[in-house]
Amino acid sequence: MSDCGCSMAASNAEQRATLRWLLAINAVMFIVELLLGWWAQSSGLLADSLDMLADASVYAISLYAVGRSLALQRGAARMSGVLQIGLALLVLGDVLRRFWFGSEPLSPLILAVATLALLANILCLRLIARHRDDGVHMRASYIFSKNDVLANLGVICAALLVWLFESRYPDLLIGMLIALLVLRGGLQILREAAVSGDDCDDGDDDDCTGNTCAAAVGGEREGCNAGCSKPDPDARGG
Repeated sequence: MSDCGCSMAASNAEQRATLRWLLAINAVMFIVELLLGWWAQSSGLLADSLDMLADASVYAISLYAVGRSLALQRGAARMSGVLQIGLALLVLGDVLRRFWFGSEPLSPLILAVATLALLANILCLRLIARHRDDGVHMRASYIFSKNDVLANLGVICAALLVWLFESRYPDLLIGMLIALLVLRGGLQILREAAVSGDDCDDGDDDDCTGNTCAAAVGGEREGCNAGCSKPDPDARGG
């Protein structure tokens, strides 16, 4: 008897454990960046805090999707993408507000918080990297973590520029760029969810042996048997 079922159960358990860690880290950092970002009058930190909130929500959705049907997995990925896009638009609105009404970002505090966030996101990226091919919902989590590291580096650079030039514009610029990065990530997730759905709807059963659809959505596809192997056509009717 094949041990594929046991292997899938073990993989799902590992995914859940990883997602719980990612959810906890991002939830804590969202609160830290939101409070200190508001205090520091930093569009960059506020944008990054909302990115953390988006990620925490995405990890919660992905945690729900582990081990469930392909329809639920694709639905979770779509919800993740829509959430990213919505928060990106909110951040862009805040950047415009601060541009028109002014702000005085505190560069030392921004630098300290952004460095802490960078360390947290590097840890998240290391945790999720080994699961990035386990399904579209896990791929979404990996994309978010990778984008977060880039965003943190941008906030750190902006804090240094604010300090050097005594100008708020670097902070506003990085806030806008993070928002655009979040927007791009959301659109990418929606595209990947759509592609994975189209691939599996084509009727290709290669995913039963671990190929196209299994790699795309990392789950149990209807039509795959418990042993994860396709029936031998020559054995039918014999």
